[in-house]
Amino acid sequence: MKTTKMVNSSEVKRDWILIDASAKPFGRVVTEIATILRGKHKPSFTPNVDCGDYVVVINAKDVIFTGTNKKEQKVYHRHTGYFGGVKSEKLAELIEKNPEKLFKLATRGMLPKTTLGRAMLKKLKVYEGSEHPHTAQLKAN
Repeated sequence: MKTTKMVNSSEVKRDWILIDASAKPFGRVVTEIATILRGKHKPSFTPNVDCGDYVVVINAKDVIFTGTNKKEQKVYHRHTGYFGGVKSEKLAELIEKNPEKLFKLATRGMLPKTTLGRAMLKKLKVYEGSEHPHTAQLKAN
């Protein structure tokens, strides 16, 4: 009888993976990011352990959105907690001002809604251009 090997958090080997988001559809990129952060691409995937890798996304401003007027029509809402405190931002404003927030919002929806999911999201690093400070980690692999 074969037994399934469950990985402990101390046994997990984490790599740094670079993803270039330029000229790729936003949904496909975010799905790939969520899969890597969760660790489902590894044969040693364990659902209750954070066994994913670090992800560095570059050229976040150059990502493509499918749909005719999605940048003008899609709106992200948040609430401050006060009466009448609904704040709204269009997708075009968000991608220009803060693409890191956009990627984290979309990725967060695909991860577990627990402390494990929040720990996975901390391993996501998003940068607008092609410059990033993680070259030493990427060269080690």
